Amino acid sequence: MHKGATLRLSTVAAVVGLIALAGAGAAFPSPPANDNFADATAISSLPFTDDGDLNGTTTEPGEPLYCTYQPQTVWYSFTASSTTALKADLSGSQGGVLMTIFQSSGGGLGSLSFMGCSFGGSLVIAASANTTYYIQVGSYIPGPVQMQLGVQEIPPPPNDDFAAAIPIGLPFSGTTDMTAATTEPGEPLAPGGLAIAASAWYAFTATGSHSLTASTNSCCSASTLAVYTGSSVDGLTEVRAVMGQMLTFIPAAGTTYYFQVGRGAVFGGSGSVQMPFQLALTPPPVAQLGFSPFDPSSFDAVQFFSFSYDPVGIGIQSWAWDFGDGSSATGVNPTHRFAADGDYTVGLTVTTVDGRHASASQLLHVKTHDVAITKFTVPNAASAGQTRQVSVGLSNGRYPETVLVQLFKSVPGGNGFQFVGALTQFVPLVPGNHTVPFDFSYTFTPDDAAVGKVTFQAVASIQGARDAQPADNTAISLPTKVNH
Repeated sequence: MHKGATLRLSTVAAVVGLIALAGAGAAFPSPPANDNFADATAISSLPFTDDGDLNGTTTEPGEPLYCTYQPQTVWYSFTASSTTALKADLSGSQGGVLMTIFQSSGGGLGSLSFMGCSFGGSLVIAASANTTYYIQVGSYIPGPVQMQLGVQEIPPPPNDDFAAAIPIGLPFSGTTDMTAATTEPGEPLAPGGLAIAASAWYAFTATGSHSLTASTNSCCSASTLAVYTGSSVDGLTEVRAVMGQMLTFIPAAGTTYYFQVGRGAVFGGSGSVQMPFQLALTPPPVAQLGFSPFDPSSFDAVQFFSFSYDPVGIGIQSWAWDFGDGSSATGVNPTHRFAADGDYTVGLTVTTVDGRHASASQLLHVKTHDVAITKFTVPNAASAGQTRQVSVGLSNGRYPETVLVQLFKSVPGGNGFQFVGALTQFVPLVPGNHTVPFDFSYTFTPDDAAVGKVTFQAVASIQGARDAQPADNTAISLPTKVNH
């Protein structure tokens, strides 16, 4: 077989109808020459193509059918003279055609080791030197099925060897087909302790000492990324290595660095392995901050939080806080109390292990809301059925507020308090010892008289704000004597 040659299956024209003559039988195609494993068509040169109708082909006793039932198959063999990558393809076939590839250990059907299968698509395998491989092409439906097989060698990438490393600058972004990539004698095969099966190389000469990040990934195999210094493949010094994704380091100006993009074994799969590679200045960290409570007062020890992160995963080393009132702190989550109400711009600067930094700020409003129940006037005595006034007096020396006051009365048997009523009103700033009254009317009941006394409770709450000292927002009166 010559390079690029096409081999036609030996077939007879497909049957187009039944012979309607008494005693006559239907005519069926004869099996092709490569119908059986022992008669596999030898692929002697690449690229190779073959096509034909699978109608009339058969399966033989003991023939492996790993991927699905195949009533009709043909066979091809290929012995690699050197280690290479092969791609077998069925893309020009009709529906219903599949392909299975086996490695032979030198015997018959029983010596085959399954490598992979494809339904109408392609398969890529690593072919070892002096090893024979068999391609089984079949259909999972009987009758006329047109197949087209192509087999070709996939060349290694141009930067497969260290000496052919692609020179790159900043920023760089490119993709290498790693399907047929190899390793060479003396090449580090376990960067960072992570084994690789093949690699490609890039070379970069640093002009400065800014932090750099290289990145790669692969959809189909485990990938590694390593950076070295040195001048020969067997004299490299590892700077850093990672399992795929991102690698960050600080270069020395004027030094040439070599990036090794590695992959694990991927053969037996379909298609090619495209592996991107990027090199760029490392992005800064992201500084973010928060605090609690969100409405602090001058009585609160405000808890601050850093939500900062490093997008390349090197990590943040330090946190510097400026609280905007002349005070500062370090650490991830410091606390701080502001002595006076006001608006403060709180700033956070974070620095990574490799010296990158970022800052963020947030405006914090310190406003101390505080009202207090300082008077609680109830009658000393009352009679059942009598309506009397209960007055709750609020003092307020901070800000004008809208305040809700709820009134409760004691429940017989010491079971807490029962709701009586509520009043909401505006409470302005009240100078000195003056108060703003909340006046309730209460009609004493026969049940109150049966107990003989009533105790009232008042609870005040600022509307739309948090009271900085809630302990003085609740008051309990002296008992009122109740007669029948």
